Amino acid sequence: QVHLVESGGGLVQAGDSLRLSCAASGRTLNYYGMGWFRLAPGKEREFVAAIRWSGNNTYYGERVKGRFIISRVNAENTMYLQMNSLEPEDTGVYYCAAQFTGPAAMRRPAMPSAYSYWGQGVQVTVSS
Repeated sequence: QVHLVESGGGLVQAGDSLRLSCAASGRTLNYYGMGWFRLAPGKEREFVAAIRWSGNNTYYGERVKGRFIISRVNAENTMYLQMNSLEPEDTGVYYCAAQFTGPAAMRRPAMPSAYSYWGQGVQVTVSS
């Protein structure tokens, strides 16, 4: 069982930066692909970014590409999401998620159903 806890959310202004963290416990994150999703009021859950267990492959949603950077430090059992040039449309609850892949590539990294473990979420609010 993998337990995930997000942190780093808050209220910022448009144009600001914020870094989210996702700390895992219960098992090492080696061989787990990781992802970030967000949920805004009245909208469907949206894929933000994902990263292969090795960190060699990253994936981004179209709306965040070029502004957000996903990374991980397996030795610390932690994943990060650096969010730059934030926009009011980035407001929402951000969730981290994990899928066991072994040494293989991630399966459907943009699909929430591909992940087995989820954190409780952290609120990010961007004011205009």
